[in-house]
Amino acid sequence: MGKTITTYLMTGDPKGAQYVLISNRVCKMIMIPRSELSTVYEREELKTPSFYILLGQDEDANPMAYIGQTEDFTERVRQHDNKKKFWNKAIIFISIGGAMTKADVEYLEYKGYQLANTVKRYNLTENKQEPKKPHLPEHQLDAMDDYFEDCKFLASFIGCNLFEEEKKEDETGQLTFYLTRRNCNAKGVYTSEGMTVLRDSHVVKECSASYKNRSKREEWLMKYTYEKNGEPYLKSDYSFDSPSTASSYCLGCSSNGWKDWKTKDRRSLDSIFRI
Repeated sequence: MGKTITTYLMTGDPKGAQYVLISNRVCKMIMIPRSELSTVYEREELKTPSFYILLGQDEDANPMAYIGQTEDFTERVRQHDNKKKFWNKAIIFISIGGAMTKADVEYLEYKGYQLANTVKRYNLTENKQEPKKPHLPEHQLDAMDDYFEDCKFLASFIGCNLFEEEKKEDETGQLTFYLTRRNCNAKGVYTSEGMTVLRDSHVVKECSASYKNRSKREEWLMKYTYEKNGEPYLKSDYSFDSPSTASSYCLGCSSNGWKDWKTKDRRSLDSIFRI
């Protein structure tokens, strides 16, 4: 079933503060970069109960998140601005009309933490204590479970995969592609977002002499790989806009990803998606 999404750029900047909502639903998500916190203090709707997430990176450049709830985000975020260094963006979920209660957002915090901690896509160490499940009547639990599905959808809509489980090939029907040149042993999947190289893929350490993006690739290796027996492996799934950029970064040399990414039975990405 299709959905109608409304996005409003609060400052006119496509990378700046904005809100997103689904037509005919009560969930409203507000995304605010840390650099634009002054936007928060002007909005009365953020003085109502909300479920929120702070997003950033840890010291090893891995995705990091803090999951919380509050009755007044305008006050709560002042504390986070003073005490938490890692985050660069906040996404806040409120109810259109301000209908949620303190117990409602406590439940969303509990549910969000449980799922994110199970999925393990983000470092959650800033959550010093595991949120407890509040008591809600049965009908309200159902309503908040439904609301949380909208939260997951809207988070995914802006590229936050905090709540998205890594699906196996047999669950999605997606083909896994392999890259095995130059002693590389990488795996990836091709989606509408581009080429995602999968966690624990073995990539090539040294660039070829003719490779033009050497400095950017070395920075990428430093941030997103770990070493095992002196060889680099991806810490987590990493998405590239194109198959060729993905294969070039993995191989450390120029590459036509449409030809070099192949299935187990040696069919190229090109032969499958460009027929």
